[in-house]
Amino acid sequence: MEVDVIPYMKEPPDEALLARIAAGLDGPVEDLVRKDSQFSKLGLVEEDYVGDPAAVVELLARRKALLQRPILVRGDLSGDGPLVACVGRPKARLYEFIGGSAG
Repeated sequence: MEVDVIPYMKEPPDEALLARIAAGLDGPVEDLVRKDSQFSKLGLVEEDYVGDPAAVVELLARRKALLQRPILVRGDLSGDGPLVACVGRPKARLYEFIGGSAG
């Protein structure tokens, strides 16, 4: 399988790409946000992002370090068509997304 790895801190996705990823996400949109110590230090509240793609996109456009990783995406990132995306946590989801097995 051919893959492209994008270093999101050096090449962060813009709002349009974040919105496409959120729209194609297999799972809750709030899973795109890391709820770590930085999230807490910023005084953010998890419930503010539940089921709210616009809020998630706006937050991640401002705070790229809060983007959960890895994010797996199928589709043309440079285009404007639909994408299929998955948060690769737990690790077994990586294997499910690529169609393999974790064993």
